[in-house]
Amino acid sequence: MLVDLVMLINKGIGLKYLFVIIYILIFVGCSSKNVQTEGKVALQVEAEKNIEIEEETEEEIEEETEEIIESADINDLKNIPQDTSFYTKNIDLKGGGEYLREKYEKHYFRVWNIDTPPDKLKNIQWPFKSYTVKNSYGENLQPLKQSFFDAMYENSNFNAYATLNQRAISLGHLNIRSFPTILPLLKNPFRAGEGFPFDYLQNSTVSANEPLFVSHYSKDKEWVYIFSNFASGWVKSNDIVFLEKTYTDVWQQAKQVFITKEDIPIMSTQGDFLFKSRVGMMFALIDENESDYKVLAVSAYKKTKPMYLQATLSKKIASKEILTFKKENIDNIISELAKSNYGWGGIYDQRDCSSTLRDYFSVFGIWLPRNSLQQSKIGKVINLKNLTNKEKVNIIKKEGIPFKTLLYKKGHVMLYVGTYKDEIIIFHNMWGVKTKKDGAEGRIVVGKSVFSTLKIGKNHKNYDKNSELLRNLKSMNTVIAKN
Repeated sequence: MLVDLVMLINKGIGLKYLFVIIYILIFVGCSSKNVQTEGKVALQVEAEKNIEIEEETEEEIEEETEEIIESADINDLKNIPQDTSFYTKNIDLKGGGEYLREKYEKHYFRVWNIDTPPDKLKNIQWPFKSYTVKNSYGENLQPLKQSFFDAMYENSNFNAYATLNQRAISLGHLNIRSFPTILPLLKNPFRAGEGFPFDYLQNSTVSANEPLFVSHYSKDKEWVYIFSNFASGWVKSNDIVFLEKTYTDVWQQAKQVFITKEDIPIMSTQGDFLFKSRVGMMFALIDENESDYKVLAVSAYKKTKPMYLQATLSKKIASKEILTFKKENIDNIISELAKSNYGWGGIYDQRDCSSTLRDYFSVFGIWLPRNSLQQSKIGKVINLKNLTNKEKVNIIKKEGIPFKTLLYKKGHVMLYVGTYKDEIIIFHNMWGVKTKKDGAEGRIVVGKSVFSTLKIGKNHKNYDKNSELLRNLKSMNTVIAKN
């Protein structure tokens, strides 16, 4: 051990790196004790607990209507350039680093710096108020019965809320569920824009090795209720391990490495597969050479006990510095995020509109909240309500900063990237375009990230003008403010 440390010192490894290595060498093993923090750091709880439905209102529909899936004949997808570099090549993207790294990391690690749950019990019970037997369907497209909701409430074990209070880490890419179950809850599957893939119990996702705070177990102990830095809900108890404060403190104090590529296998130094990479993941740096980073990773040792490992990351897929807003960085990150198809709440390891933008900004050192409404309130906000389409276009062109400005309508958020043939162009991950034929609502399903105008689908014969993106814009906001 001492020889290894001397060698590292001779290599000139920084104190932060060495601090991590010392603890790895001394404390490798498992930990599952109850822990208490020295002090409580205030954690801002997001006001909106439910992810808003993409491009959809939250109105209850009494009557059933037949879903119409239209053919995907959309001019924007054929005539609007789908290459990010087309939009970055002719604009000035100077700047970057307006937000300090420490500010982002404070948000990212904040659940490791509390000793009690950051929200009240009544607030985390919101799913049982939002989702009831009325107009709810299961995986067999049959109405759910009250017994399903009763069983979910019983297993949620709310009497045990705030009795565990332990720090933890995710072992893989996890779905955060609103009820302790993998079973779905669908709204009216016979209505366009509902049914698949809109499982309302899919609240969000967390990436592998992401900080968590655990409140309590479900009654059957198959699930734990967790808080991440941006969302809360249920995950499987065998998909996490508990960490002591000693280790979480060391992890936070180390230099961090940001993942910049998607779907790359991350292996331990012993050659074992750990998990796939995702833009937005972050790891504690141990060492580096000319081509690779060596980082700290965690896998399961026994039940909820951790095993600390070293993993090797190619410098082609990661960066130890926050990225600056340079053309090549934006091109690379958006091209990676565009690999994700549409996934409501991140289901099926995909992304929805807000998670796409959240991960996009993360590598530039900017923390965003989880859902579209909350994201629309960050930075300099300009109200677009009650304006004509022409007035909205003029304001966006004048005030919008390409790749730094968000456009928001109820339930959907988009990234402004500039103009093409004098049309405003956006980058967004979308499910589909609303249509209407003989009074029946339908969808042209897109189901992926695209560059488009704010009138995407207008060429279609059944295009619903009342649902047009431009017409329904409520605000725009530039999320980067200079210090």
